[in-house]
Amino acid sequence: MRVIVLIILVGLSATSCKMGKNFEPIEVQIDSVFRFSNDSILQASNNTATIDSNGLRWWELFQNPQLDSLIETGLKNNKESQTALKSIEAAELAFKNQKTEMLPKFDATGGFSHGNFQGFITPSANTSWYLNGTVNWELDFWGKYRRLNEASRAEYVSNQYAYYNIQLTLINQITTTYFELVAARRSHEISVQTLNLRDSSLAVIQQRFDQGIIPEIDLNQAQIQKSIAQSAVPVYERQIGLTENLLSILIGSNPRAIETAVSQTNLKPVPEIPAGIPSDLLYRRPDVLRAEQMAVAQNARIGAAIAARYPAISLTGLLGVGSNALMGVTSGQLGWSVGAGLTAPLFYFGRNKRRVEIERKKAEQANLQYEQTLLVAFKEVDDALISIQTYRKEMEAREAHVIAAINAQNLSALRYDKGVTSYLEYLEQQRQAFDAQLRYVGAKKNLYQAYIALYKALGGGWLTKKGNSVDHPNSAE
Repeated sequence: MRVIVLIILVGLSATSCKMGKNFEPIEVQIDSVFRFSNDSILQASNNTATIDSNGLRWWELFQNPQLDSLIETGLKNNKESQTALKSIEAAELAFKNQKTEMLPKFDATGGFSHGNFQGFITPSANTSWYLNGTVNWELDFWGKYRRLNEASRAEYVSNQYAYYNIQLTLINQITTTYFELVAARRSHEISVQTLNLRDSSLAVIQQRFDQGIIPEIDLNQAQIQKSIAQSAVPVYERQIGLTENLLSILIGSNPRAIETAVSQTNLKPVPEIPAGIPSDLLYRRPDVLRAEQMAVAQNARIGAAIAARYPAISLTGLLGVGSNALMGVTSGQLGWSVGAGLTAPLFYFGRNKRRVEIERKKAEQANLQYEQTLLVAFKEVDDALISIQTYRKEMEAREAHVIAAINAQNLSALRYDKGVTSYLEYLEQQRQAFDAQLRYVGAKKNLYQAYIALYKALGGGWLTKKGNSVDHPNSAE
């Protein structure tokens, strides 16, 4: 018994050694703030902006209950999101399975036989049986299994972050598509209004032409302008239908009509962005966190590969009982044994050494991929900030353009009715007003979508499986 206890204590004490280096955070040189984050146009009018706060559900800043409902439905029903969740569950099971590799393995064997093994000299038959229990425990003396546990856990956590990244992307897609649909409906509304206006104008022009008051070219110009507006209507009808189908798929339902609860004309103002956004926010992005965990996993595999070059030490034990006909079926003898074994790789033609080098190269790849992911994240934030700055200026200019163009159209109509100006001038003002309104709709949509892109780029809004919006999930512990 002392021998057994001594062997077990040796096995437990052997678990303090691990081959390879522990993972160290990857240092990437990036600016402390973004290029355009100090622009005055991004400065909030008050200090209520909370872009870097924990638990931020940024889409709620748009104050649109319908959008909130669509996002909740999408997070629940989207098939791609559900698929990623299954990947987490599979990775969790793989992690739990890997942890059992450090534990002893217990087996049981048994057998029974009945027969005459002495030929015809002795006509009687013999009966024998045995039942054994065995245990085999490979000591993790060099830390191979503990390194594999680290790698498996990191893969499990990386799958969680992959799910959160899909979730964040889904929120971004639903929000972007929703404002795309709102803009398409507004453009369709403008096209229908313009068509009705030009249809009325054509009726008047047709009457004047029939009376011989105006030349045929004025009639042709009126017909052309009506056709232009008329052709725009089905364009936006098609865009509405296609956008509804896309939004339906994103929320996990069959393609269907989706009526927007608000018009673009009465959308809530876009949320303000505080100046001096710190670049440290990038480290909460799920794709960045996932890339880091992949580097952690690969670093652990280096240690496992190094440990595989050292001898494997195993403890074995056996406890069994057996009997034959001479002793009687119920009078079996108990037997036991304990021992230790060592298996050492002697000559593998450099295969184990190259395996270590392969894992090191893969670790270098993982580190570079992490750096690249962080640099791309930095670019995406800067792109979004540039877009917000320029789209806001563009929208303000186009809003002024719309006001002036509609006013010019109305004045031109009065001047034409009084015979002060030509019909061509009136048609030109109609064309400019129509074009200005559509371009304003596009600029406003682009501004909203730029804000959406910024929140996605900053990594805000992804939720844990409990529905909490956080910076780092702790369910992987």
